[in-house]
Amino acid sequence: MTSPPAGGRGLRGGGVGSGVRLGTFPPPAPPASGRGEEVGACLALAFPDRVSRRRDQSGENWISAGGRGFRLDPHSPLARAEWLAVGEVGGTAAGARILSAAEIGRETVEALFADRISSGTRVEFDPATRGVRASHGRRLGAILLSGGQDSKPDPAQVAAALVEGVRTHGLDLLPWSDAARSLRRRAGFARAFEPALPDLSDEALLATLDDWLPLLAAGKRRLTDIDPGALSGTLEAMLGWEGKQKVDRLAPASFETPAGSTHAIDYEAEAGPTVTARVQAFFGLSEHPTVAGIPLVLSLTSPAGRPIQTTRDLPGFWAGSWTAVAKEMRGRYPRHPWPEDPAAADPTLRTKKAAARRP
Repeated sequence: MTSPPAGGRGLRGGGVGSGVRLGTFPPPAPPASGRGEEVGACLALAFPDRVSRRRDQSGENWISAGGRGFRLDPHSPLARAEWLAVGEVGGTAAGARILSAAEIGRETVEALFADRISSGTRVEFDPATRGVRASHGRRLGAILLSGGQDSKPDPAQVAAALVEGVRTHGLDLLPWSDAARSLRRRAGFARAFEPALPDLSDEALLATLDDWLPLLAAGKRRLTDIDPGALSGTLEAMLGWEGKQKVDRLAPASFETPAGSTHAIDYEAEAGPTVTARVQAFFGLSEHPTVAGIPLVLSLTSPAGRPIQTTRDLPGFWAGSWTAVAKEMRGRYPRHPWPEDPAAADPTLRTKKAAARRP
């Protein structure tokens, strides 16, 4: 590290700033006091979006006029500065580190960039809270020069910030209900058989975000304030009555076993649409169940819910490995039925004793 010029503190790395000719830039007003301030002014004019202000007492975190967050070694002499003109950074996103910079005074910054300083209210989305931060005052880009929090921002600005937050950070920030998530998955499966069905994928919903989300975000301060039922209703409106009927037919939400129990169909399972249920619930079924003409993946479990077989061919399982499975299960679960011919047996979720008492 080289010694900073007299009159200010500087950090150099990689020769940044060596190609800057002082004579090519207008002098700041008020005039810079000292060589260090001149270096800072030159760097600021060369890289205006990198002009940065300290964000904490340690001097480790900085916010730039361009909106990027920078980091600096808190043991650096520059960490005590309030403002820096940054020449070079390394890394990307929030992890970018300041490699070369010079201290610059606030008065010089405001004089150099007077035409870039704006006044008013800014509403920004905060992904951590899924809400907005509103502040009013004077700003140089993303840097707040003076002002404070705005407790009553323009509702239209708030709604717009929420929409932009979803556009930037993704649809998962929205309070989708389980039913809405299921409908989107089922619609995606059904579109493989009915391409004319509306597309409810992430890509499609983000592409049409301005058509459906502003109305839901109106009057809200956080995305979590949006009614999950309203989100579901929006999806159903996109599908329309006829589209919803097609999705229900091609990709039903659940499967009812011969024993009368209802189980959700998992359309995200790697093996394909999958139903998990106790094997006794499928007794009496001699044909394999399907959705949209393709076999459901049956994840058959013991009475304790432990997996014992996964199959796309239930009749083949009954006629094949069932004998060995049943023999093992009789020893583990003697109170439950394990018939020789399950395809002809009565489906049940009861023990043998309970089934015998049943009128």
